[in-house]
Amino acid sequence: MAKPNTVQKVEEIVRPFAEELGLDIWDITFKKEGSEWYLRIFIDKEGGVNIDDCVDLTHAVSKPLDDADPIPQNYMLEISSPGVERELTRDEHFVKYIGSPVMVRTIRPVDGVRDFSGRLLSFENKKLTIELQDGSEASFDKKDTNFVKLDDFDIDDFV
Repeated sequence: MAKPNTVQKVEEIVRPFAEELGLDIWDITFKKEGSEWYLRIFIDKEGGVNIDDCVDLTHAVSKPLDDADPIPQNYMLEISSPGVERELTRDEHFVKYIGSPVMVRTIRPVDGVRDFSGRLLSFENKKLTIELQDGSEASFDKKDTNFVKLDDFDIDDFV
């Protein structure tokens, strides 16, 4: 079995506390920005997340994270909602939002274009297919995308 990475270790520590508070872990990132490291925990729940949910989870996990010490360097802990235009990162996110409007940004241009908006039609074997607003379809390997986010365009604008 592979050695768990930092994010996996953090998720193992945080998940029970989140579940106890009725929260889902949407995603966890650990990134260096400038000279600072940031541990970001994105949470969600039915009906949406509010500031009290973020504060409650912060209080619940700060000491267990310090005690377990899964991250050797200093870091800033941020707990927040993934937002309305949330990034789809995990397979279950794509499955959950089939039929929803999404914005896809590719790593490299496809026919000179990097940004695509459409309705998420499918997600299978790490490949997503969207219906573009002109009715055509476009498919992307997840690994070839910079990001996939929920989009706020009007789904009724489709052909």
